Amino acid sequence: MKKCLLPMIILLLAACEKPYIADVTPEGDSSAGANVILRMTTFEQITFSRSSVDITDVCSRLNIALFDANGTKVRNVAQKEGDKSFGTVAMSLAVGTYHLVVIAHNCDGSATITSEDKVTFPNNKVTDTFYYYGDLVVTDSQQSYDLTLSRAVAMFQLVLADEQLPAGVAKLKFYYVGGSSTFSPRAGYGCVNSKQTEVRAVADSTTTFDLYTLPHTEEDVLTKLTITALDANDNALEERIFEGIPVTRNQITRYTGTLFGQGGAQQGAGSLRLMANPDWSSVTSYNF
Repeated sequence: MKKCLLPMIILLLAACEKPYIADVTPEGDSSAGANVILRMTTFEQITFSRSSVDITDVCSRLNIALFDANGTKVRNVAQKEGDKSFGTVAMSLAVGTYHLVVIAHNCDGSATITSEDKVTFPNNKVTDTFYYYGDLVVTDSQQSYDLTLSRAVAMFQLVLADEQLPAGVAKLKFYYVGGSSTFSPRAGYGCVNSKQTEVRAVADSTTTFDLYTLPHTEEDVLTKLTITALDANDNALEERIFEGIPVTRNQITRYTGTLFGQGGAQQGAGSLRLMANPDWSSVTSYNF
């Protein structure tokens, strides 16, 4: 993790919001006259796949907000993939201490940074998301910072081992409760109890489905996950229910098994294996 130039800046956590306000362009290329330059160069990556890489390699949108000592938002910047200076933001700020929130994500639109304790995403859809939250001390001289972001989400991954799906299955609907779709940059965790729904198309080669949530604590639980197989007209064909699914920030909880039984749709057939990525302390097995 790269350290900021001023020791008073402490990296903690972050959040999201609508397009930019004030003197920073969406591309963030107005560096002339700017006294603060932020570069979102890397993110902290532990268990999902690789070591730290450029944040722009894994996220398509950036939302940045600055708050004064009273918690009033004084600056709002939005960038997206394709912008000329995506990943770098230049700002002209008055001398003082600010609270900086940065959210990197893959939503279809900008996230909304309402406060240091509340960030929401378009349609309440959570994608792979990274954050930064900390103090930004602005002086008379120009300052440049390389920021390292941390992952905010946990992933639930379903891996199908079915030899074939029941006839007519076109989609899988995932309805899950226990996690959050709203984020607190100050705390670094989810801050509401959400009901999340994702619908994913099913093709012959589709065997893996990734879902994201914002845990409320370091070790949280999805209290209930309902997976419904739908036909092309959204008629329900089959349903599975899982309860008590452990989720941890920056870790994958992977369920592998035959969702509908071997080549059929018998409820209760098949087996389920619950696995966690290397940072988890154990592997717990379940049958269904």
